[in-house]
Amino acid sequence: MGNWLVNHWFSAAVLVTWLGINIFLFTYYFLLFDWDERYFYTRAILGSALAWARASAKCLNFNSMLILLPVCRNLLSFLRGTCSCCRRTLRKQLDHNLTFHKLVAYALVLFTAVHTIAHLFNLERYNQSQQATDRSLPAILSKMHLQGSKWLNPIHSNQTTVEYVAFTTIPGLTGVIITLALILMVTSSTEFIRRNYFEVFWYTHHLFIIYFAGLFIHGIAGLVRGQTEQSLEEVHPYRCALNLTDRAENCSYDCCKDPEFGSIPAESWKWVLAPVLLYIFERILRVWRAWQKVVVKKVVMHPARVLELQMQKKGFHMEVGQYIFVNCPAISLLEWHPFTLTSAPEEDFFSIHIRAAGDWTERLIDAFQQQKPEMPRIEVDGPFGTASEDVFQYEVAMLVGAGIGVTPFASILKSIWYKFQQADQALKTKKANNVALRFDTPMDTVTGLRHKTIFGRPMWNSEFSAVAAAHPRSVVGVFLCGPAALAKSLQKSCHQHSSLDPRKVKFYFNKENF
Repeated sequence: MGNWLVNHWFSAAVLVTWLGINIFLFTYYFLLFDWDERYFYTRAILGSALAWARASAKCLNFNSMLILLPVCRNLLSFLRGTCSCCRRTLRKQLDHNLTFHKLVAYALVLFTAVHTIAHLFNLERYNQSQQATDRSLPAILSKMHLQGSKWLNPIHSNQTTVEYVAFTTIPGLTGVIITLALILMVTSSTEFIRRNYFEVFWYTHHLFIIYFAGLFIHGIAGLVRGQTEQSLEEVHPYRCALNLTDRAENCSYDCCKDPEFGSIPAESWKWVLAPVLLYIFERILRVWRAWQKVVVKKVVMHPARVLELQMQKKGFHMEVGQYIFVNCPAISLLEWHPFTLTSAPEEDFFSIHIRAAGDWTERLIDAFQQQKPEMPRIEVDGPFGTASEDVFQYEVAMLVGAGIGVTPFASILKSIWYKFQQADQALKTKKANNVALRFDTPMDTVTGLRHKTIFGRPMWNSEFSAVAAAHPRSVVGVFLCGPAALAKSLQKSCHQHSSLDPRKVKFYFNKENF
């Protein structure tokens, strides 16, 4: 537990703060709408379902404000750059952006469910109050529409059904659309869908445009109403509510007046306007960079259908371990796929390695294998930062790649070689010789270096124990690009073999996320 706190204190602080704000918002607005005098008459019809609906709505607004921020890649790269002088434990928390994005999405699902169920109860109670024929307060309040614009109950007819209100009013229809968009986005984001049907994930995730458009206009019609401030002063419900059910003839005092009602102002747009504008700027920046010309200098087809593209682009600057998004308009105008850069910053080109792992990659490889006079046009967005950028901040580094996950370390190993050749004094990393030759070929297929990666599954306890023994007072950076199961194993080993004593060895776990 102690080691976990040392490595994840900032993430824990963010998580606790986020949970605390959600709990505070829900509790505060639940009590507000359950006790606020302006909604005395509304509660007379709806009961506690009003508080459940409004409190969950506030939490939905808060989480909708946050959901876009973790996927603003340029913002994260900027923050990583501005934090370059900060502690590595603070910088590496930015690599949990997708985890936080998913966490916020799950919160949206939870609060959407609460909000929807509460409003279904509200509509049913509105309907029951409209159809009531007694002299109860809900029945009297529901008939006020007959006296002009003083209505409190949005259902004005005994023939009006809950379904009719849900699909013909602005709040009802936008609520249905928002909920369906959210369900499709969440269900298509599962690991299985993303790995096997990436196009489904990609296209359905862009329903976020519909989600935010619906959120902006969801509350403007104001179906749920409360008593106006002026009316509250003149005919306070605590004094005058009984007068509505037992009004005497020829009454002449203030309580004889009917209360006036007004809509609850729409507030969702105030919560999400700033992050939406920030994300629009982010997308404009991406489009501008995508329009810049990319020249494919060399195409290499490696064994096992791995395609290497060496490219050049004016003004392109990279660091080790970074990644780019690639689009091929000849295959799809809208699909952008992330690939880790395998070239070193010291080289005069940037390269990626693409493995056949789906329809898009298969078609891209086929397009470059065809002998045509003109190669397919490639568009590039990036580069964007990852955890691997910090590799040279450690004296000792352990690089772990599984499958095509070795690609980010190709860039690192090449850059180390260049830095040693140039006698770079700023390089902290001094140990880079834990490699072995495996095959008869003189060069590694991915890195192009003479030294090659050790293949196979190591005994992690032995590996970490050996590194800890060899470097008892060092800070060791462990970098992974691979599956989640391997990440859990390495993270556990980092915690087990790190000492709580600040003078002794510590292992910091870093994982590629994009």
